Amino acid sequence: MTDRGPRRIAKYPHLRQDFAASLVVFLVALPLCVGVAVASGVPAELGLVTGIVGGLVTGLMRGSSLQVSGPAAGLTVLVFEAVREFGLPALGVIVLATGALQIAMGVLRLGRYFRAISVSVVEGMLAGIGLVLIAGQLYSMFGAKAPESGLGKIAGLPGALVDAVSGAASASLALGAGTVAVLVLWKRLPAKVRTVPGPLAAVGLATLAALLLDLPVATVEVHGLLGSIQPPSLSAFGELANIGLLGTIVAFTLIASAESLFSAAAVDRLHDGPRTEYDRELVAQGAGNALCGLLGALPMTAVIVRSAANVQAGARTKASRVLHGVWLLLFAALLPGVLAYIPIPALAGILVHAGAKLVPVRSIVSLWREHRGEALILVVTAVSIVAVSMFEGVLVGLALAVAKTAWEASHLRLEVVDKGAGPIQAYLSGNATFLKLPKILDSLESLPQDRPVELDLSGLHHLDHACRTALETWVERHSAVGTEPVKVTA
Repeated sequence: MTDRGPRRIAKYPHLRQDFAASLVVFLVALPLCVGVAVASGVPAELGLVTGIVGGLVTGLMRGSSLQVSGPAAGLTVLVFEAVREFGLPALGVIVLATGALQIAMGVLRLGRYFRAISVSVVEGMLAGIGLVLIAGQLYSMFGAKAPESGLGKIAGLPGALVDAVSGAASASLALGAGTVAVLVLWKRLPAKVRTVPGPLAAVGLATLAALLLDLPVATVEVHGLLGSIQPPSLSAFGELANIGLLGTIVAFTLIASAESLFSAAAVDRLHDGPRTEYDRELVAQGAGNALCGLLGALPMTAVIVRSAANVQAGARTKASRVLHGVWLLLFAALLPGVLAYIPIPALAGILVHAGAKLVPVRSIVSLWREHRGEALILVVTAVSIVAVSMFEGVLVGLALAVAKTAWEASHLRLEVVDKGAGPIQAYLSGNATFLKLPKILDSLESLPQDRPVELDLSGLHHLDHACRTALETWVERHSAVGTEPVKVTA
């Protein structure tokens, strides 16, 4: 007899929990990988490739031990636009460059600064993506071709719905709507039923219904794993001279990095294990994206849905996310033909549901009650993304956030209390900068010269040199006219 078994258990004390969690994450990730790829306008197998790299490469690296990476709904719109504008061969170049930039930012220790990005801008970005994603995927459910612009997609929805209900696409609409219904109602079912992940159950039921009822709906096109992998050619790298493509790379980098690091912060709140090392996580995401680019696959981010499923399934170490990559690889290698049976309306329903989760309705309501400026930034960012494009919309949001910060930094309030007798009380609060100096002096110089004044500066958060000098000069002038000296409280 040997003691290899006990030794193995001692070396991997959480192997059982991680193994079980990896199966759950695999079952959640499988339909999402395929759905994101189809919605992005690329072969379905490329979504699986990105999921495999997210598990086997990014999953092995240090950073955030429990969050899971793969193709994300949040980048679907941007990938679709990039493929439409520059072509599929250029996608590998874009993703490779994105990975290289992420690695550079991680090495330069810039990961922590992504946490300084306004949460309203990030939520507005995700809300805009969600709205465009919902609008685009509804056309897939209706069996119709979606218009190119975001506003066109939304404006054309009523007509497309009428055509779908009255035309030959009614089966497609019913299948997509049924998928959404299953996802919405899945949480209300008994716990034993919910051991099967909702997305897998929804796609499985839709596939079964399409086969048994012989429904006339479109299904996923299968190209084969090796046939779908198309490394970028040397000529594709010539596109890097295109200013538009460089802007797309910047957008990919900022959005993928921000989404991954915000996801890491959210996952950290779900467990008591090691905290995320943000710079290392950025390097891990960059390494994964660089390899995905070399394979011509989709970009990756950390995905909160899979990460939360990983934690809730009892994962304890990074082994669970690595194993989920192994299961994706085995499926892609051994059972690729199964993809050909999956109805596209079912995948569209999954992404409509995922897109709805990206729109933070409750956050908008609470922000409007407490911080209307932040709510305005969120809404304007989302609307700009729908009306113009992803990159410009994010820039609009960032500009608004900077303008709001500058406004708050220069906000100043002067409150004067005159009870008719005794000293006049003047309270300054906020941030006294040279930008507000004329207003400060006009208000103070308008006070009666023959009355004593008490100037309270304790409410100031900031008092720059110019304002301090001007206030000292005013105090000297006011005190020199024969009244009591101005009493200053700091």
